[in-house]
Amino acid sequence: MIISASTDYRAAAQRRLPPFLFHYIDGGAYAEHTLKKNVEDLAGIALRQRVLKNMSELSLETRLFDETLSMPVALSPVGLTGMYARRGEVQAARAAADKGIPFTLSTVSVCPIEEVAPAISRPMWFQLYVLKDRGFMKNALERAKAAGVTTLVFTVDMPVPGARYRDAHSGMSGPNAAMRRYLQAVTHPRWAFDVGLLGKPHDLGNISAYRGNPTGLEDYMGWLGANFDASISWKDLQWIRDFWDGPMVIKGILDPEDARDALRFGADGIVVSNHGGRQLDGVLSSARALPAIADAVKGDLKILVDSGIRTGLDVVRMLALGADCTMLGRAFIYALAADGEAGVSNLLELIEKEMRVAMVLTGAKSISEINADLLVRELQHLSK
Repeated sequence: MIISASTDYRAAAQRRLPPFLFHYIDGGAYAEHTLKKNVEDLAGIALRQRVLKNMSELSLETRLFDETLSMPVALSPVGLTGMYARRGEVQAARAAADKGIPFTLSTVSVCPIEEVAPAISRPMWFQLYVLKDRGFMKNALERAKAAGVTTLVFTVDMPVPGARYRDAHSGMSGPNAAMRRYLQAVTHPRWAFDVGLLGKPHDLGNISAYRGNPTGLEDYMGWLGANFDASISWKDLQWIRDFWDGPMVIKGILDPEDARDALRFGADGIVVSNHGGRQLDGVLSSARALPAIADAVKGDLKILVDSGIRTGLDVVRMLALGADCTMLGRAFIYALAADGEAGVSNLLELIEKEMRVAMVLTGAKSISEINADLLVRELQHLSK
């Protein structure tokens, strides 16, 4: 049975997961308006349908940071991915590598760099937060280099954690959280056996490797809250730019001026992102923010985008709005939770098929031909 990533995988994940995990990945900040607008605004982007264009030869391949990608898609860094399936980072990374696209390992992954990198057939990317503990940051960068990581994705839109009220209601945080999580786990026996029992250790692998002792889920929110650094500025990142000699991508850009700052800083790319609506509610959706940013820096650095992308049609829309590549977060986590590596593989096959249909029906024979000319001009104001 073919499963839709935007509906069926989410529903399957909700059935399988304990509520604290489902709502952690499904929720957003404050009243979740930006979370909803990410999807709604992207769905409102209209494309020009073209016919009789001889679309017998079609290519989804693209080049990004000296890598060949089978399609302009990468898997985003998602914290605690290893709690959604047994050793989930490894399973998702394998699916991405087999498809010929990058997987990005989160700083706060369950599986450490040294477990994921040797398990896949292509180099992975690594995501790093701005943290007060510069020793950890240096250690993580050194380990990423040693593991053959090619691209560093530096997330800058979390100087403080967002106000995510679902987490307090679900048991991820708040009073008696550990007991609530335990009770939820025992009422979801498939997850409890596959991940809870067989998926151990349940700690933050990269952080535990640095600290020399396990950093478990009960320490997760506290460690993050204590280590995010609200004082950070561009000058504080220079030592990372000097240390990291591979491509460096700044993730969390929503304003053209910040995009220009990233260019002046020496970034190789940016990710237009509102963190999936999980940080500041009421900001622009990524689809609405993207065109102005593309106008400002397109061609000077690579533009990636995430937040709200659920289908291959969404990928084509984002490329038409000015992106060079897209990143999937929630979409692949839903699939991973539902059916592990096979679910992610199936999702990526669906994304490719949906892209091919959209390209044939818009007359774009290659990724380079997906541009603003594909947008319905009377509705282009929706993207501004």
